[in-house]
This record gives sequence, structure tokens and C-alpha cells, in this order.
Amino acid sequence: MNLRDSNIEKLKSRTFDVLIIGGGINGAVSATALAARGAKVALVDKGDFAGFTSQNSSNLVWGGIKYMETYEFPLVRQLCMSRNHLLRSYPSSIREIRFFTNLDKGFRFSPFLLYCGALLYWAIGNFFTRSPRFLTPQQINDDESTVNTDHSIGGFEYSDAFLYDNDARFVFNFIRSAINYNCTAVNYMESLGSICNAQGEWQTQLRNTRNGETYEVRSAVIINACGPYVDQQNKISELTTEHRHVFSKGIHLIVPQITNNKRVLTFFADDGRLFFAIPMGNRTMVGTTDTRVSTPETEVTTEDRHFVLDNINKRLNLAKPLTEVDIISERCGVRPLVIKTGDQNNKNEEWMKLSRKHAVDVDWERKHISIFGGKLTDCLNVGEEICEVVQQLGTHLPYPKRKWYGEPHEAIRDEYLHQVHLMGLDELTSAGASEVLSKRLWRRYGAQAIGLLENIRENPDMVEPLIEGTDYIRCELTQATRREMIVTLEDFLRRRSKLALVARHEDLKQSQGIKDACEILFGEEAPERWSEYFGE
Repeated sequence: MNLRDSNIEKLKSRTFDVLIIGGGINGAVSATALAARGAKVALVDKGDFAGFTSQNSSNLVWGGIKYMETYEFPLVRQLCMSRNHLLRSYPSSIREIRFFTNLDKGFRFSPFLLYCGALLYWAIGNFFTRSPRFLTPQQINDDESTVNTDHSIGGFEYSDAFLYDNDARFVFNFIRSAINYNCTAVNYMESLGSICNAQGEWQTQLRNTRNGETYEVRSAVIINACGPYVDQQNKISELTTEHRHVFSKGIHLIVPQITNNKRVLTFFADDGRLFFAIPMGNRTMVGTTDTRVSTPETEVTTEDRHFVLDNINKRLNLAKPLTEVDIISERCGVRPLVIKTGDQNNKNEEWMKLSRKHAVDVDWERKHISIFGGKLTDCLNVGEEICEVVQQLGTHLPYPKRKWYGEPHEAIRDEYLHQVHLMGLDELTSAGASEVLSKRLWRRYGAQAIGLLENIRENPDMVEPLIEGTDYIRCELTQATRREMIVTLEDFLRRRSKLALVARHEDLKQSQGIKDACEILFGEEAPERWSEYFGE
């Protein structure tokens, strides 16, 4: 019996302190925090973990410098402190990166004023990162010749942070930690609604979306962490809340590497919105849009592509303009933005100023929690806040001060690096990757990376990439098969790894390595899973 099937049996046979509905970043950190502190936790998601908004971020961990324009200094302070905390807690996964900003003639603020704003931002963040730098057009041209400075009035450079791997992988590592703390987590398990019975216990109907089977799970508390679907889930269970969501669609296009410099190129698009070119290994991610939409279901349109390509081509000196032919993959998702339930928020200028702050609504009588909004940067605060609320609702947490986040202890890392040295892997990068292999494995798997070394000792070919030009190697499949609850090929290609982001769909389809991976992951079901993903 695999891990998912085992957890389904636990769902049917146990009563839980807390049931979390939704396995994005909010649900993942809530599950980890509560389970680590001793609560009996179940988590379900109607799709894969991090399968919606949490897989479509810009991979940036930033303090929200743009919120300074609307004078939300307390929020900026909170996000900067959260960013600093994440940088300290995940030094392998989250790293400081420079944002290189160019301004063109006619922009609404002068470069010097924005540089002063960057200095204030640095101070608000306790001077934790490298200091900002004022840039003349000549300095911009000297430091980053890729940037078109024909109409430049100068700019500035400042620091924030970014996720070295993809966002969905970061979220899944919280899910995996929660499972280690005895959380019963199941993907592809949809909530059909919950009823609070006469004894004050929640009864939730679940449906396995892979085979249609239904179950009932009982819990004392429910946490609705469905991201953009929070309102929809509450409506099913006939719950009213103080807050609700409106939606902003954002897209990114992944294209061949624009510059070798590992910095984020920052511009203001023609309509004044922030616009980025973000490093993604040997690729570059460009975007984003900020389009108001009425539902969570979105897709990349021709208009979206033209907006991103037109804006990036105007602002870069490229040998030839980027076109749709250069697009390797696309990301598209909605940002759930929080407003009060009664607010109409019809004015576009007001909607554009909405921040990504989160809100936690609590039905104290029925012991129901709804998490609205939020962003990856603030995730540790969400986990702590949920623990406080759950305790106030009467659930005992035996280990209330236990730390539930961060990388493994330095002694474990030292042992891992000692084994790496003895095996002569210190400088090995593996084909298709620029980063040292040992660092990459530690970042993705932590203490479990020691087990991967054993696979490499047994078979040195395990360091070869699954597909040429990417950094996912064959020995990682042993982890994926045993510990990562992969149900579909998309789970593996898009979320546990980022292969579907950095390699073209047709290249994946033709890759023998991906065919081998499919057989290893799914055995007899491999042909069915292959057809499900590639549409054959």
C-alpha cells in the first residue's frame, strides 16, 4: 500500500482535532505547525498539493516595496521581518537577490526619490540586506548592457529575496514535514461540504477525485485554506464570513536566458505596473500582468502574451526581439485579494492598490477558521497565528513552543557534507546544471539527501539528468516514488520538479528519461498516466 492509500484509510477510521481543506501555502504551514505541536491533523486538497495559486507565484520573497506608495508602512515592516526570518530559516532555499530598476523619461517619480524610498525600505527591514544603490543611465549600461537605456533617466538597485527552486516544491516540503509529524495528508480528495452536528463535531464529506469514492471524516475544528476557493467552500457549508476575495490574474512567460547576471531586472510597464525579468536557472521568467478577473479559473490569452513580450522587448537590447516562438512554458494564476464582505470595490484605482495581506476569520461557536489572501513571504506568520487560534478554540497543543520550520540542524548538514567529501562529490555539478550537485540535493531534501548519496554510491549513473539541460537527476526519483505522493505525471513534472517549466512540452514528450521516470513512478499504470498528461 502506498502512502496516499494508507492515509486514505486513516481518514476513514480516525477522528481529528483539525481538518484542513486546501494544500496550498496557507494549508501547508497550518498543517505543519499544528502537527509539530501535537495536534491530530488531517489535510485534503481537491487537486495536487500547491496545485493552484501556490504554483504560479513569481518565486519572489519580498517585503512589498510597492506597498510603500500607498503608505502601508506597518504591512511593509511585517513583510520585511517575515522575509528576514525566512532568509535565516532557509538559507539554502531562499537567497538574497538584487533588483535592478531602470526608469524611463516621463515616469511619475524621479530616480532619486525612488532611491530615497529604497533607502527607507532598507531601514524598515532593519538593514538586513545589502544597501541600495543609485544608478545613472551610464551605470545601468555598464552593469547590465541588456537593459535599453535610450530613454533612461537613471534608476536604483536594492535587495530582496527569491526561491532558488520552484514555489510548489517549497510548499510540498511543508506538506512532507507535516506528514513526518503524523499529519494525514491526501491529495486529490475533494470536500463536498461540512455539517456541525449536535455534539459540536464537524462531519465532512470527501470524494476521491481519482476514483469517485466518498468518505466521511470527523474533526473538532475545520480550517478552510482553499485559497481562491475559500468563499466557494464556505458557501457549500453555509458559512458567512467578515471577508471575501476578489481576484487578480498574473501571468509569467519562461523564455531562454536573457542575461547571465543573477539579478532581477525591474521595470515599470507601459501602464505603470511593476514588471520583472527573473532568473530561473538557465531560463528567464518575464511578467507579470495584473488583470482583474471574476473567477479563479484563468488562462493565458494572446493579449497577455503580447503585453508581456511587447513590454520586455521595449526595455531590453536583445539580438532579436522575443516572440511567441521563444516561449518555453507559461505560468498563470490568480492572486486572491482580501476585502470586507460588504465592500463593492468597483473603482479600478482602488482595486489596483489592494495588498496581499491575509485575514483570518473565526466562527468561535462552531470552531471554523477561514484563511483569506496571504503570500508566500508571510507564511510562517500564518502558521503561528493559526496555532494561537486553534488553541483558543479549545484544542490542546502538547508542545506549544516547538519550532516547526527551518532547515535541519547544522550537525546533520555537516554529516551530509562529510559524506559528500568522502565520495568526491564536492565540485560535481552533473550535466546540464551550473550549481554544485550536493548543494542542490540538500536544498530539496534536507536530511533525506543522505539517503540519496547511498543511491549514487550504488550506481554512479544516478547523477545523470533525466533530460538534457535540466538539473533533476535520476536518483531523485527514488524519493519521488516513495515519499512524494505523486498521482499524475503533472504532479512530478510541474510541482515536485520544475521540468515542465524549463523544458518545452514536446522535448519532454520525446525524452527517454521522462519515459523511464513515468515507468518508475507508476509501474503498470505508466501508459495511462503518460496519455493523461500528453493527450495521447
